[in-house]
Amino acid sequence: MKKFRAAAFLFFLCAVARAGEPAKIDWQPWSDSIFEKAQKEHRFVLLDLGAVWCHWCHVMEEITYRDPKVIALIKQRYIAVRVDQDARPDLSNRYEDYGWPATVVFNSDGSEIVKRQGYIPPKPMASMLQAIIDDPSPGPSIVAGEPLLEQASDGGLKPEQREKLRRILRDNYDPKNRGWGTVQKFLDWDIIEFCLSEAMRGDHELERMAHETLEAQRQLIDPVWGGVYQYSTDGDWKHPHFEKIMQMQSENLRSYAQAYALGKDPAYLDAAKKIRDYLRNFLTSPDGAFYTSQDADLVQGEHSAEYFALSDADRRKRGIPRIDQHIYARENGWAINALATLYGVAGDESALADAMRAAEWVIANRSLPGDGFRHDAQDAGGPYLGDSVYMGRAFLKLYAVTADRKWLRRAENAAQFVETKFKSDIGYSAFVQPLAGTLKPRPQVDENVAVARTMNLLRHYTGKEVYEKAAQHAMHYLAAPAIGEHHGYAVGGILLADQELGAPPLHVTVVGKKDDPAARSLFMAAIILPASYKRVEWWDEREGAMPNPDVQYPKFEKAGAFICTDRRCSAPIFDPARISILATKK
Repeated sequence: MKKFRAAAFLFFLCAVARAGEPAKIDWQPWSDSIFEKAQKEHRFVLLDLGAVWCHWCHVMEEITYRDPKVIALIKQRYIAVRVDQDARPDLSNRYEDYGWPATVVFNSDGSEIVKRQGYIPPKPMASMLQAIIDDPSPGPSIVAGEPLLEQASDGGLKPEQREKLRRILRDNYDPKNRGWGTVQKFLDWDIIEFCLSEAMRGDHELERMAHETLEAQRQLIDPVWGGVYQYSTDGDWKHPHFEKIMQMQSENLRSYAQAYALGKDPAYLDAAKKIRDYLRNFLTSPDGAFYTSQDADLVQGEHSAEYFALSDADRRKRGIPRIDQHIYARENGWAINALATLYGVAGDESALADAMRAAEWVIANRSLPGDGFRHDAQDAGGPYLGDSVYMGRAFLKLYAVTADRKWLRRAENAAQFVETKFKSDIGYSAFVQPLAGTLKPRPQVDENVAVARTMNLLRHYTGKEVYEKAAQHAMHYLAAPAIGEHHGYAVGGILLADQELGAPPLHVTVVGKKDDPAARSLFMAAIILPASYKRVEWWDEREGAMPNPDVQYPKFEKAGAFICTDRRCSAPIFDPARISILATKK
């Protein structure tokens, strides 16, 4: 009886404790019927768009969304929707300018009322929610219409546009703290690639900016585990946010590899290897595909500077920040491209093996009918442009560094899927179906840069006009008058696409059998050339005609290489060391 009374009393205490707990928000997933539900219930839709790795998303969850007044207001008039932006590229592309967390409030008809960037403390959040209830008129964060899509260019950038974008890039460089951006510091890979390409043309100012930024960015490489933190706050490189997301890992790895190819600075190769080691040790699945990210926080909502200052052993005693083990095609495309680039400039056979293993896994597990790619094992939305265009770019890179024609076929298949599924009146849309039947698909700048550059290089590798037209179609969007200005200082990708569509790539062809060591030496000398915009081929006549037989090569008893421009080809080159000399000769 005493035991029964004691148990009953304990149950009573637990019930009282639970009764004292604040109510919780009933978070819903995004759905096609979300606005229909909102209309029936006379509610607004509150979208919390965050990331599983994001420190301030955790803070907002622990503080703002546990505040009793915020909870009461949401329960009163809102449908609360929470989305992981990595899982929904359609939503993340639409609201990427607002960072994570992004807070978007919709009326029941799907029209936007307010869009807010970053962490919102409880009092401002409650005030905003109440103000919307009192007057749901769109606030100043809402811009009517889609002015960026109203005009398209008839071609590439006009000379005055090109000069304006170059001026924007130069004027926004921070000579004091190095790099671009005054609040958050991170490496913009397209800017770095553009600056390095201009350095090869003799622009020493942009070359200096690139090297200063690459050197500063090394401060964001984890000295213990490798890998790169996402960004630093306070306008300098000394206040990192510790999340490690795949795009940052991949594009930093690729940028340092490209910089190493240009100047052979061992510090750049060391940086690339530290990021590559992190991918291998933390973000590689047992099957060889790549995971998505690692959390910024060991304990959600608690800043982790103290933790990341520890040694490997001391970190592991406390635990390891959460790894997001979703495997997305887009993220794997980024990683494959980076690893293949590292192989091309440093001859790291294990990097190539890892890239090909991941590529085969994605083909086996993320393929869609028509040779495109889904994002995850199952997608709530989709298909998404990013998955197919970045996998297509990765396949093309694998072909460039291996000369294995199966990767060229894969690249073409992905390109054809992109053309069939995502082509819109202006550029290529990030997704296909309107979100919840209301939010229409629209193009995104970085993805159209990838389409333009990938399609253009495919045109040179295959000689097919369809890819030239596709590249131009993407460029029409990128060259629309307001696009570059809307994109802030991050105009490197637009300038790269315009530059590449306006000229043929460096073209090197090795003629010889693929089991001939002399031919392989020539091929390796060709792929290590520092130009990122290049067409490197290896013609073994046993495989039949070249995919693009625009040049007729003579046959010799021994392997040879040729460097071609749009006007002439070099004499045959038999010494691998001569390839670099002749390729850079003006």
